[in-house]
Amino acid sequence: MKGITANTDSPNAQRKLYIETYGCAMNLADSEVVASILSDKGFQTTNLIEQADVVFINTCSIRDNAESHVWGRLKEFKPHKRKNPKLIIGVLGCMAERLKNDLLEKEQIIDIVVGPDAYRDIPRLIEQVDEGGKAVNVLLSREETYAEITPVRLSSNGVTAFISIMRGCNNMCSFCVVPFTRGRERSRPSASIVKEATELYQAGYKEVTLLGQNVDSYNETNEAGETLCNFAGLLKQVANIAPDLRVRFSSSHPKDITDEVLFAIQAYPNICNYIHFPIQSGNSRVLNLMNRTYDREWLLQRIARIREIIPNCGISTDIIAGFCSETEAEHLDTVSMMQDMQFNFAFMYAYSEREGTLAQRRYADDVPAADKSRRLAEIISTQQKNSVYLNQQEIGKIHTVLAEGFSKRSDQDLRGRNDQNIIVIFPKEQYQKGQYVRVQIISATQTTLIGKAIEQISQP
Repeated sequence: MKGITANTDSPNAQRKLYIETYGCAMNLADSEVVASILSDKGFQTTNLIEQADVVFINTCSIRDNAESHVWGRLKEFKPHKRKNPKLIIGVLGCMAERLKNDLLEKEQIIDIVVGPDAYRDIPRLIEQVDEGGKAVNVLLSREETYAEITPVRLSSNGVTAFISIMRGCNNMCSFCVVPFTRGRERSRPSASIVKEATELYQAGYKEVTLLGQNVDSYNETNEAGETLCNFAGLLKQVANIAPDLRVRFSSSHPKDITDEVLFAIQAYPNICNYIHFPIQSGNSRVLNLMNRTYDREWLLQRIARIREIIPNCGISTDIIAGFCSETEAEHLDTVSMMQDMQFNFAFMYAYSEREGTLAQRRYADDVPAADKSRRLAEIISTQQKNSVYLNQQEIGKIHTVLAEGFSKRSDQDLRGRNDQNIIVIFPKEQYQKGQYVRVQIISATQTTLIGKAIEQISQP
C-alpha cells in the first residue's frame, strides 16, 4: 500500500528483494504479503533482479505449462547466481508445496523453498541461508490467513487492488492440485477485510477485488462454529465503505453462488455486475468425473437465474478440453453450451494431468494430444465468435468506466473496465486516471470496446 517503507533500523536495511509472480491473482496477493513481511525486516523491493540480494519466484502448479515456465526461468537465474554467489534464490507458492524435493535436487541454485502458509517464516529461513544452509518450510496450516498483514502493493496502478479474504479450498475437484498445495478453506475475519478495504479507499484506490479459491464459500464463524458473516454479508460490508468504491470478486464455484449473493450485487450499484462462473465442461458425465457436484441441466438453470436477477451481468468461465475419457460427442456438449450461454470471455485449456490428484490416481489420461489440441481450438474459436458478437452489441451504448491508466498503445488514450469487466479504451482529453467516466461505445474488437467519453461522474 502507498506509504509503506522498509524498516531502516533493521540489519537488513540495505538488502533488496525481487519477486516474480506467476499464476492467479491469489499469487499476486501472496507476493504482496511476502513483500510486507520482509519490509518489516528492512528489505526494500526492487524491479531489477540485478540489484537484488534475495530473489523469489512465486509459482503456480495448476497446469504443466505453468510449471515448465518456472523451470525455464530458474535456469535463467543461474548467471545472476554465478555473478553474485551470495544471492539468495527462493521458490514460493504452490509449486514449492508440490515439488519441494525436486526443486532442491534439480536446481542447486535454489536456497529456499516456502509453501503458501509459511510466509511468516521467511525472515528466519533467510537467516538460515545466511549461515550457510538450505531452508525449507512447506507446512500447511488450518488457521493462517495473514489477516493483520498490510500488503505492499507491487506494481500498483494506484486505482485497483486485490484483497485476499480466504485461503485454501474444500472442493476436491478431481483435476485440481489446489487442495493439496493450499490446504483446507479458512476465512479471514470480516473486520480485517473491511479495514484493509477502507485503508485502500483512504489511500485513493477506487476498486477492490475480493480474492479466494472459492469466495462464495466464505464463512466467518465464532468459536462455536456459528456463522457470523457469509459472502453476501461481506460484499455488503465492503460496498458500504463508500459509494464510489467499486467491488469485484474472484473466483467462484458455481455450486456456491447463492441467490443472496446475486441480490446483493443487484442492490448495490458499486458491486460490479460480473461473475466468473467456471463450468469446466458442458457434459454431465464428464462433470461427474471431475467431481464438480453439478450437471449440465443445473448449470443451465443457474445461469438463467443469474440473468434473471442481474439482466446485464457479464459472465466469464473456465473450460477444460480433453478431460479423461471425454468423447467427441461430450466435447460437442461443451461447445453447444458455450454457443447457448454466450459467455463474455473464457479461460480455456487442454487437460493437463497433475500428480497426486484424484484424476491422476483413478482415470487414464487417454485423450490423444492431437484431439485435445483440436478440441481446444474449437472451444477457442467458439468463444472468439461469442466475444465478437457480444461486444458488437455494445456499440452505441453508454458504459461507466473506471480509468485505470493509459492504453498500452498510446498515452493519448485511457484504459479501464466497465461494470462487466470488459476493457474499454477512450481518448484521454481532460480525463484522469482514477475517475469514473461515462463512455459511449463506437466500435469493438474481440476483447475491447472503443468509445468516446461523454462526462465524468462521481460514482458507478
